[in-house]
Amino acid sequence: MPALKKTVLTVTSAALLSMFVISPASAADKDKTDDKQPKPTQRMSQVGGEQLGRVGTQVNLGPGAPVLPKGLTGRSWIVADAENGQVLAAHNSHWRLPPASTLKMLFADTLLTQPELLPKSKTHDVTDTELADVGEGSSLVGIKEDHTYTVHDLWLGVFLRSGNDSVHVLSSMFGGVARTVDAMQEHAEELQALDTTVVSPDGYDSPRQVSSAYDLTLFARSGLQKPDFREYAATASATFPGEKKKGKKRETFEIQNTNRLMTGDIGVDPYKGIAGVKNGYTTHAGNTFTGVAERDGKVLLVTVMNPSSDESHAVYKEAASLLDWGFAASGKVTPVGELVPPKSVDTGAGKGAQPASGANTSKQDRKDAKAVAADTGSSGVGIALAIVGGLLVALSAAVFLVNRRWPLPDLVRRLPRR
Repeated sequence: MPALKKTVLTVTSAALLSMFVISPASAADKDKTDDKQPKPTQRMSQVGGEQLGRVGTQVNLGPGAPVLPKGLTGRSWIVADAENGQVLAAHNSHWRLPPASTLKMLFADTLLTQPELLPKSKTHDVTDTELADVGEGSSLVGIKEDHTYTVHDLWLGVFLRSGNDSVHVLSSMFGGVARTVDAMQEHAEELQALDTTVVSPDGYDSPRQVSSAYDLTLFARSGLQKPDFREYAATASATFPGEKKKGKKRETFEIQNTNRLMTGDIGVDPYKGIAGVKNGYTTHAGNTFTGVAERDGKVLLVTVMNPSSDESHAVYKEAASLLDWGFAASGKVTPVGELVPPKSVDTGAGKGAQPASGANTSKQDRKDAKAVAADTGSSGVGIALAIVGGLLVALSAAVFLVNRRWPLPDLVRRLPRR
């Protein structure tokens, strides 16, 4: 075979293989139920990468990578590496949806950013005014007016029982609900969580209050940088102060974390390596969940919003299946984007609105691809070669950047034993 012909065949084969490796899964590879699911009606954000702004499932399977789990019904979901920020796969991850109590992650992260304002040992006498605006049908831990609680007690109420009563008392101590909402919105913008509009600090259904799977994952990742957040999120059960009756010792009762991947339930086994973070439910939001888990030194974050499945505890089962997939697929997929760092964190990559992982190509990359296609007379092979070249350059640059990214502490080994 002539050397020139052999070279052409080799290059063509390499290009076609590269197209297979770097291309998102085709529509034919997706679960058929995907076509029946609701879809975003407005253009989605591209924070974290261009591919994250596309409608539908986004995944770049490489050689040996497992296919995504079948039967995923969440309107929006994301699975990402908690430490380096790489998004392994996503589905409508920037779709703005009601967040329910998963918004409490932003509430906690906002207030715990200034721990000196609300030290854990500080005590507070609850007034009826502080509980007056708790929404009807809210989840409650059982706080009573004219009773004293520590800040530590109140945070256990937030994380374990998703108590809106705890949220309102802490908000009052922070300066009021209005101030808390403003602080949460400001903090969301600092985290580059631009899909989020905060109306209530507890996630209670409110007009215009929205977030996204992407933003909720940012909140979890930010919160997990803080020891107190990690401790509360990983607590399975605790003793909580009850009523104080005249002449008697104050009663206590046990509260259990409502995160079923942590505590288990009928039909749901505790997930090995789970370390939090938060679940939620409201009429408009449906079930929502963000979780973090560690396996063999790898830490993953997953968020699932509003699964349509009628199966009991579908949000936990879909989250668990995505975590299983993520641990199996890690290192075998090309990231579809990244979790951007806060604006104030210098990663050497500007403000982080575009991924440093090489998960998408720049305008210049696409321009170069078109030029190569015109020169070769073959749009498919030429574009593939140009994109591969652009990705190799971007990935080479990322070797330097990845070591400067926002670090995540070792979650599991620093958690208290339960």
